[in-house]
Amino acid sequence: MPRLRYALAGAGHRAQMYVEAIAGPHRERAELVAICEPNPVRAQLHARTVVSAGDAAPRVGAPDELETLIREERVDRVIICARDDLHAELIVRSLDAGADVVVEKPLTIDAPSAARIEEAVARTGRKVVLTFNYRYSPRNSTLRQVLQDGEIGEITSVDFSWMLDTNHGADYFRRWHREKKNSGGLLVHKSSHHFDLVNWWLRSQPRRVFASGGLRFYGAANAAARGLGERPARGTHDGADLFELDLRKDPRLAELYLDAEKHDGYLRDRDVFSDGITIEDNLALIVDYDSGATLSYSLNAHAPWEGYRVAVNGTLGRAELEVVERGAVLAGEGLHPAIDPSLSHTERVANLRPEGERLILHKHWGEAYEVPIVSGTGGHGGGDALLLNDVFIGPSDDPLSRPADWSDGIRSIAVGIAGNRSLETGLPVQVADLGVRLLQGPAAR
Repeated sequence: MPRLRYALAGAGHRAQMYVEAIAGPHRERAELVAICEPNPVRAQLHARTVVSAGDAAPRVGAPDELETLIREERVDRVIICARDDLHAELIVRSLDAGADVVVEKPLTIDAPSAARIEEAVARTGRKVVLTFNYRYSPRNSTLRQVLQDGEIGEITSVDFSWMLDTNHGADYFRRWHREKKNSGGLLVHKSSHHFDLVNWWLRSQPRRVFASGGLRFYGAANAAARGLGERPARGTHDGADLFELDLRKDPRLAELYLDAEKHDGYLRDRDVFSDGITIEDNLALIVDYDSGATLSYSLNAHAPWEGYRVAVNGTLGRAELEVVERGAVLAGEGLHPAIDPSLSHTERVANLRPEGERLILHKHWGEAYEVPIVSGTGGHGGGDALLLNDVFIGPSDDPLSRPADWSDGIRSIAVGIAGNRSLETGLPVQVADLGVRLLQGPAAR
């Protein structure tokens, strides 16, 4: 079979997973023929990966050349890894130019752009694939199986707490994510993963959202209140403290960002206690679902450990999933501040909070017991490899319905978008009032 021809739109760090998949295990069925990226340093870094695998160097073009690249390079699919607020424009332009789309979460950051994507899919009939790799993580898939099998009966409520530690959580306050106009805040950029999991576990659609939260740890005002004093504007300097990222210490980040900043001025290592942060670091939501279930959700972005706890209550009992991705952040340990622990396994044993995962099922009138979780190798417990298989080979007949499309993407961001409106108004928000047709009727997968 001829290889599908891919273009990459956005050549930052996240693009690495797709480029390496095309240049490696999926090379027989995929080839990267174009890179649409304004920064030549980042574009050439990914182009070298392609060349090193034995293929011709992909053509590089600026964002305004996307349609030309698609047409002249006969592109079948565009992989979008650009900044979140740019997703919608790139998706619509790609569809209208005749290409299907693979896009990183979140689909987009607000309701008007979600509606534009919905209209473009209807107008063109083309496909938009969302890469929700958390669905493929074995622990999350195992919980889906338990719920889908009816082990706890009809689901009545979900308690979901996510802790981002002072390595990973702090990193969102250094980068472009720190401005809500770029990312939609953590409720959209990060939590869309979590809301997608709940939508998928419940096989239902969110109906009403009430949110509370704020910027309570990071930012200049909080630093001043705690007496932190003057701080450097960026982390790349001698003597950086535990909250600063020195790009020189990571060759990959240095090449992607430090060496590239002369072309666009983008600073990857801004101080987390500086001015200009407009996103929240503490968040709590109540979400009502069409099924009748209620979600209680919280996110903390400055915790001393990283992981999550999910408890699902049903008419026959309760399922509890606890995941510790990093048991502690220790001074001098050598972990890079930018590491997302869900992408790598450190195998460090802590006394009271060992890293690992556990799914407990407890039915009424019986003893609790543990449900085995069978993990693979690689990122997200082998989930990334399964996701990439579905992206590049094609979705299998999956009894757990893990492959996701634009409609799943809209349902996931609907909670965060409604949550942001609730933060602004102090009132609950009806998801059906966001102005997206898909959200105005029942839908479950």
